[in-house]
Amino acid sequence: MSDNPIEIKIDNKEVESKLLDLARKSENLRPLMKNIAGIFTSSTEENFKEEGRPDKWTELSEVTIKKRKEIDKWPGQILQVEGQLASSVSTQYDDNSAVIGSNLPYAAIHQLGGQAGKNKKVTIPARPYLQLTDDDFDEILDTTENYLKD
Repeated sequence: MSDNPIEIKIDNKEVESKLLDLARKSENLRPLMKNIAGIFTSSTEENFKEEGRPDKWTELSEVTIKKRKEIDKWPGQILQVEGQLASSVSTQYDDNSAVIGSNLPYAAIHQLGGQAGKNKKVTIPARPYLQLTDDDFDEILDTTENYLKD
């Protein structure tokens, strides 16, 4: 047996051409990131509409329902008294990334849950509105594969 490594070279113009095309497409990912940002937006809109996906959000407390009735905002949807949170959600994208979020001060407490109110006496359950489902991830993968294929 020889200690010399075996080297195999592939001289295939079609493979070489496809690899060069892939390298060129990966130089400008901005259109792909724009499409992914659009998937984020659609997913978030669906989360608000369905009041949680795949798991439904925790129902409102009786105290919250009572307060909403007093201001004539019940029945209504969870996290949408005036629609400010849903309308504050925005996306950004560049050549290498796509991001979604909200700049409202109370956005994080609704996404993650935690203590709120005077002296942090109120427990807000997590109601993740910025959440992707398995179907969303599949769509992102399909979109990426199609982008690199075309």
